Amino acid sequence: MERFEKIAALENDVEALCLKEELEERGIPHGIQSKYDLAYDGLFQFTSGWGHVEAPVERREEILGILGDIRHRVDRQNNQTDEQNNI
Repeated sequence: MERFEKIAALENDVEALCLKEELEERGIPHGIQSKYDLAYDGLFQFTSGWGHVEAPVERREEILGILGDIRHRVDRQNNQTDEQNNI
């Protein structure tokens, strides 16, 4: 079994879901860890981020590239929405 290490922090559940789907499609072994705790009703997510992705360290650069692409797409969509709302 491969040893997993923390690769990157995740900002929210949508980002986590998009990354999970992309990694599964590419056959990249990974784990998504949320910091949500029912007892604290999400307090840790609010103060320290949604969670993180874990994977074999040799896949780090590939995963960071995929995550960067996801964040770039989201930023571009947000900018387009902002521009449409300013019209």
